[in-house]
Amino acid sequence: MRVFVAGGSGVLGRRLVPQLVARGHQVTATTTSSAKLEVLEHLGAEAVVMDGLDAAAVGEAVAKAQPEVIVHQMTAISAAHAGKPDMKHMDRWFAGTNRLRTEGTDHLLAAAEATGVTHFVAQGYGAWNGRREGGWVKTEQDPVDPMTGTPAEPGMKAISHVEDVVVKAGGAVLRYGWFYGPGANDDLVEPVRKRQFPVVGSGAGYCSWVHLDDAASATVLAVELGAKGVFDIVDDDPAPASEWLPYLASVAGAKRPMRVPVWLARPLAGEVAVTMMTEGRGFSNAKAKRELGWELRYPSWRQGFKAELA
Repeated sequence: MRVFVAGGSGVLGRRLVPQLVARGHQVTATTTSSAKLEVLEHLGAEAVVMDGLDAAAVGEAVAKAQPEVIVHQMTAISAAHAGKPDMKHMDRWFAGTNRLRTEGTDHLLAAAEATGVTHFVAQGYGAWNGRREGGWVKTEQDPVDPMTGTPAEPGMKAISHVEDVVVKAGGAVLRYGWFYGPGANDDLVEPVRKRQFPVVGSGAGYCSWVHLDDAASATVLAVELGAKGVFDIVDDDPAPASEWLPYLASVAGAKRPMRVPVWLARPLAGEVAVTMMTEGRGFSNAKAKRELGWELRYPSWRQGFKAELA
């Protein structure tokens, strides 16, 4: 199958491309930097420089590749594009990614329609951002939390846009959990080791995780099976911050995280971080396992964190 991976040089793209190639697919992968072309070629893809916000460039790249499937993995979260992670000012931190999830998605869908591409798979997000009502673990039937009035609101609108337009076009949106694995660990582990990532309040907020290799394998299945609709791509073990954060610190060789009250965390870390740590809702992978036949290498972050960091 001819597969076009937009954003192939990102942390997930670099795990996805080799899996697609290993299963016999012909992959064209894009990057925004000519310096990364060689990386993608080494992974087995035909590499292309493309600006996902340039409609003409997207249309040209897709037309030249003549894919049967487009996989949208474009983000701008890396330090090179967005600076250091900043949940307090998430609107600024995710500004580029939000554009790629709105304008970029629309450009790719327009290119797909223009060239007769019959299937589309896009990156969504489902880690701690389930709607804050009812139980602690949500399914695909539950919309993401709009986070109204917080710096996360533009990001949640962008995620909802991806889900709306891609599903309407007959494609699949994969709500990936919080990534960890090669290339995704440093921004998480460094502040934990410096004791800059405390448990806030009760730490009751839930989060769902997924190892990059498991996220990639689910994406391959969505491509090959022509999946349609929304899928939560997370591990089997959604858990509260009071559990996963101390465990992460332990396997990373760090001191136990400090615990700070909500009233102190709010002005220091911001409303989004407090919500994640105290009210976050995780997600269930039951649909992905049932409909895609997805099997995880790391069914729990407990195994995955230990394998990556111990």
